[in-house]
Amino acid sequence: MAETWVALAVAVVGVAGTLGAAQLTQSRADRTKRLELQTLTQHQREDREHAERLRQAEVDETRHRELITQRRSCYITLNTASRQYQTAQINLMYALRTGTDVDACLEQMEARRTVHRDSYAEAQMIVPSAVLAAASAASRQLNRGYGTLKRLIASLPADQAALDAFAAETETAWALLSQMRHVMRLDLGVDDGAP
Repeated sequence: MAETWVALAVAVVGVAGTLGAAQLTQSRADRTKRLELQTLTQHQREDREHAERLRQAEVDETRHRELITQRRSCYITLNTASRQYQTAQINLMYALRTGTDVDACLEQMEARRTVHRDSYAEAQMIVPSAVLAAASAASRQLNRGYGTLKRLIASLPADQAALDAFAAETETAWALLSQMRHVMRLDLGVDDGAP
């Protein structure tokens, strides 16, 4: 009888071992599968994050290019309008000296002033502070010249000494326009040094 109990105990241990081994194997397989899924999920998350970073970098680059294009267009418009405003003032100065075509030159200066004012207003919304400071200085000088010319027209015939003083002011305006253009070119990355 003892042999029967021993055989039964051996059989029970064998069955328990077989069932335990199957359970242990299944448990390890489940754990391995969970680890694989966690690893796969982590890789997918990293891939999504990387794709999002690339997409954001492309969006930022596109915005930067659009901003540069917008600034370049604004700079061209403002530079052109400022130079034409200055040229119209000089033309009016010469017309006042000779006494010919004053009305036509005055009309042209008024038109150029309006275009300059509009382009300067646009620049105030777009350009960075350094460029705006240079544009503001040039604009103030041009408007001073405008005021001087309007006073000279009001007191025709024009005083030649006042016209000579205005001619000296035009040199200041040209220098400020040159400085404005230089700061614009620096902002666009066209220049990298002193004017």
